[in-house]
Amino acid sequence: MRKATKLLMLLVVLALLAAACGDSESDETTTAAPAETTAAPAETTAAPAETTEAPAETTAAPAAGVSCDEPITIGVITDLTGALALYGAHINRGVPIGFAYATGGDVQTGTEQTYMLDDCELRIVFKDDQTNAELSATAARELIEIEGAEIIIGSVSSGVTATLQGIARENNVILIAAPAAANDITGKDFDPNTFRASRNNYQDSIALCDQFVNSNGLKTFVQIAPDYSFGYGGAAAWKDACTFFGGEFIADDVFAPADTTDFTSYLSPLADTDADALLVTWAGSTFTALDQAARDLGVLDEDTALGSPFVDNFVLPVFFGQAIGMTSVILYHYTAPSNPVNDYLVDQVAASFDTFPDLFDADGMNAAIMAVEALKATGGAADADSLKAALEGISFEGPKGLIEVRPEDHVAVQDMYIMTLTNLDDPESKFFDYVDTVRPEPPCLLEGEYLSRCGDLPVGTLTGG
Repeated sequence: MRKATKLLMLLVVLALLAAACGDSESDETTTAAPAETTAAPAETTAAPAETTEAPAETTAAPAAGVSCDEPITIGVITDLTGALALYGAHINRGVPIGFAYATGGDVQTGTEQTYMLDDCELRIVFKDDQTNAELSATAARELIEIEGAEIIIGSVSSGVTATLQGIARENNVILIAAPAAANDITGKDFDPNTFRASRNNYQDSIALCDQFVNSNGLKTFVQIAPDYSFGYGGAAAWKDACTFFGGEFIADDVFAPADTTDFTSYLSPLADTDADALLVTWAGSTFTALDQAARDLGVLDEDTALGSPFVDNFVLPVFFGQAIGMTSVILYHYTAPSNPVNDYLVDQVAASFDTFPDLFDADGMNAAIMAVEALKATGGAADADSLKAALEGISFEGPKGLIEVRPEDHVAVQDMYIMTLTNLDDPESKFFDYVDTVRPEPPCLLEGEYLSRCGDLPVGTLTGG
């Protein structure tokens, strides 16, 4: 029955859900947790190096033990009190749990923490950036110039993370991006000093379009997105991925200014298209107005679906209150993976924070494990050149299973989960039935001087267009 096949709604939360966040031109809030205002990121980032750095051919060999003459400082920049503090809290839990797991120590709390890795002291310093690029830049410079940080982990917003990329390159330190998801971080804005622990939005689009087209029977699509680079990138990824899996876009993409409150004129061209689904790349509180206009015009009806990857435990009941029985993709839910690292994360979140892991706890834990594994490989050498050699091609087991960092573009290949929503009121946030695990391999999105790094990876798009 056609109506039954439209249970999967298609709202693309490419910002934070990503996200996790905005793009390199503006700090986004996810439609899952809209904020009235967010600060704009810095207007410029560091210029790329004059010469292209080739990926390391081999990962540094593990050392027999780790030692260091001075403590190694690792800075963590996340949103603890700003527009995206809901998600910063996940990182604030996951990172110390990751360091405790990787070093065999106890989980600590507070803005300064210490863990011992063999004979080397790891000093972890947390900074609050309030999803503000200027504050994030200040925090990064304080961590590097005053605290002596040689590795930075952060941040929630992709726009903020773009600023951190430039600072990491200027100061020749390592940035581990988590949970920022914008494609540009390891695409057109690639920097050899930046590595992902989290997924990118192309991985979202691959996982979801496969589900939409091949499992939910959605074949024809139209889409609307904001009229700037975040929207263009998101729309391109969704068009590429859904086309690759056999879907068809039956109308031109629509782009509306990000501050639009009346969407009637923008959605009118889509009113008579009779698509199976409306794909929406959007962020912020105006999504409600977009949704209402789409329904008033008949762009959305009982035969045309609107939906999203599943979001965090807190916001899920708000956005999916009418969607019990829906099957979709989620980056991470603590009930999905079955492995000892995830068991440790669940136990420690309960013991240390009296709650359950949420959407980005695994990203925080993976970032910490990744830093420790790199230091193990270098024997405690924390200079950028040594760490880059160790991180390019590194793999390790985290709460989502095996994480593999591609040496070509520093994308973190990892599992995502197909889940069916069964309820919204479980006291332990057990909202889903597990369906399947998928492991999307995104194309290499490098450009310009770094394009040659892509090697044998598919370049640019899945469809080759």
